[in-house]
Amino acid sequence: MTPDRLEKEATFAQPLDRVWRAVSDAHEFGLWFGVAFDGSFAEGKPVTGRIVPTSVDPEVAKLQRPYEGHPFKFTVERIEPPRRISFRWHPFAIDRGYDYSQEPMTLIVFELAEVPGGTRLTISESGFEGIPIGRRADAFRASEGGWSHQLGLVRKYLEAHAA
Repeated sequence: MTPDRLEKEATFAQPLDRVWRAVSDAHEFGLWFGVAFDGSFAEGKPVTGRIVPTSVDPEVAKLQRPYEGHPFKFTVERIEPPRRISFRWHPFAIDRGYDYSQEPMTLIVFELAEVPGGTRLTISESGFEGIPIGRRADAFRASEGGWSHQLGLVRKYLEAHAA
């Protein structure tokens, strides 16, 4: 049975406002995540873009390269500066010939908290039970591994762009 929710967490030496910018500004988010967005994040609005391999980690960029140019879409659900931003998306939506629009989206939440010595970022994704059974386990596995990679990318991005 596939779990409905996953959670990943990391602590960064940077202050809350710096980590907040990295996860809430579409341009900065795209640099570490590996997406060139067509606009900014706005509550209740979709934002589209295309996959571009991340520049902060050559190994992860290699994993992203087969999907380069693939359309990417988030719907920004809530923005609660500087503590929480949430998105909806279709996880593991990589088959260009498949219409995912009729499937439920999962909810991704980025939560930030000040901790001694820096900022804790918790990323959770929930709603996998709504994904069609034929895709559910693959979508969960892709997100489980993907968010682990992404936390590493955020770390590398913040270390390289401290200001």
